Amino acid sequence: MALIVKKFGGSSVATTEKIMNVAKRVLSERQPGDQIVMVVSAMGDTTDDLIQLAHGINKDPYQYTREMDMLLTTGEQVSIALLAMAFKTLGAKAISLTGPMAGMQTNSVHTKGRIVDIEPERVKEELDKGNIVVVAGFQGADEKMDPVTLGRGGSDTSAVALAGALKADSCEIFTDVDGIYSADPRIVKDARKMKEITYHEMLEMARLGAGVMQPRSVEMGEYFHIPIHVRSTFTTKPGTIIREDYTMEDKDFVIRGVAHDNKVAKIAVLGIPNTPGIAHEIFSALAAESIDVDMIVQSIRNIEKNVTDMVFTVAADDLSQAKKVVDGVASKLNAIAVLIEEDVAKVSIVGAGMLGNPGTAARMFGALSKAGVNIDIISTSEISISCLVKGSELDKAVNAIHEEFFPKN
Repeated sequence: MALIVKKFGGSSVATTEKIMNVAKRVLSERQPGDQIVMVVSAMGDTTDDLIQLAHGINKDPYQYTREMDMLLTTGEQVSIALLAMAFKTLGAKAISLTGPMAGMQTNSVHTKGRIVDIEPERVKEELDKGNIVVVAGFQGADEKMDPVTLGRGGSDTSAVALAGALKADSCEIFTDVDGIYSADPRIVKDARKMKEITYHEMLEMARLGAGVMQPRSVEMGEYFHIPIHVRSTFTTKPGTIIREDYTMEDKDFVIRGVAHDNKVAKIAVLGIPNTPGIAHEIFSALAAESIDVDMIVQSIRNIEKNVTDMVFTVAADDLSQAKKVVDGVASKLNAIAVLIEEDVAKVSIVGAGMLGNPGTAARMFGALSKAGVNIDIISTSEISISCLVKGSELDKAVNAIHEEFFPKN
């Protein structure tokens, strides 16, 4: 007898046939006495389709963030209702709940919300009645009960947070891949599946673009000390366990994986005063609009005139709003220009093994050099190194780095 939270992504419930298959699988694996909570994403490309509808009304619909959340939360409501119907059709008791009904309370930052509290009393009540509880992922509500979405991949966060609040025995994330790989297997044919990975390394992989998990979901897993099993919807093979530390896998590695992110843009503010407070003025203005900034480089443009350039990256989805903010600040600072580059991508290596292994960065840069890939910006953390490259050269860069650290046998 166990309480299990299972999350199924959009590709797993893309059609009514797949929804029925998910229901059949869950019922076939359920043991007597098990209590099951399902967290489900919108069907297939529904979220993208809804965004496209919004673009049909306004070329920049994300300026209306509350209305975007009102629109986007409808996608999950369709899938949870259909999945609950599927369970009932198969003779099981089930009920669907939206995120707010399940007690998911968020802040008021629309389209990028964070969970501030979970009160899953309704979920517990329905479980006690013998229901399989099907919860809409990706969404919650603020104190005004306005809908708030949790950002791309937010259903993962919903699932892990619910598992923590319910003190679940396990949390399973079902997706269209059968685990976490050393690189995106769609780009690197010889990518290797990991049996397990630590929260710390997975968080860094996710932050740097590994789309299999949302960073906040990994944070939730670490906070609640809940192992997360990432596995395939379409096979019964074991996947990858995200946990505190390794239990069985060989630790003799330099890096754990190569992550990439092609949904970034570069902004350069040219010719601004090289004086105290300038960086704060730019980045505090961006922070006020909830725009995350990643790679940052400041370089002296003119020593005699004490003028500098500031270069940084933002998520591609934030570019339009970021450009408005930066243009306003640049005007006050009498900057020479604000330049935008969209054909860029970030490639990163991640692994605690690089600590105490001198030469890791040199190997990464050497691999890119041999592949003829130029590096624009470099940034590092304790367990990662990232390079900004041309977007058109991303696949070549990922393969070159992976071959360097994970050579073919």
